[in-house]
Amino acid sequence: MKTFQFFCLLAGVMLVCLTCKQLPQETLSEFNPDVERQLVSDAIHNSICWAMTKDTVKLYGSMVQDTTLFIFHPDSASTVTDFKQIRRAAETTWLDDRFKATECNIKNLRIQLSQGGDVAWYSCFLDDIGEWDGRAIGWHNVRWTGVLEKRDGNWVIMQMHFSFPDDRFR
Repeated sequence: MKTFQFFCLLAGVMLVCLTCKQLPQETLSEFNPDVERQLVSDAIHNSICWAMTKDTVKLYGSMVQDTTLFIFHPDSASTVTDFKQIRRAAETTWLDDRFKATECNIKNLRIQLSQGGDVAWYSCFLDDIGEWDGRAIGWHNVRWTGVLEKRDGNWVIMQMHFSFPDDRFR
């Protein structure tokens, strides 16, 4: 009887050890940096290029939908501190028939992933061109950086910063 109990205990310990040893390997095998970078790139593109088709599902799905969203624009009047501001801008401006996106080019996109695989940051240059009531509007070669977090399996933008180079200080 003692031999049977010993073997049951030994089998249980071995099972626990094998299971614990395999968990990190399974987790590591599921994380593919190339796949994650593509998903991050998709979220970045969707956050701006959604306007070409006015697909708000892409816009809203690419950003964190709470008060932690933060966006610095080149002008101080346009700082965004809440997702509600994005939704309001979409409803009152970008979805207006007078607005038409004509060009969305993201150039030199560089994406980095955190060691934990749940945070990413990027930098690129952006051409975001459109028309308002037939008049040309937009940005050429604006510098664009940002941070994304993977929440509930989806990459969402947490923070963005747009700026124009100022070479006066050379």
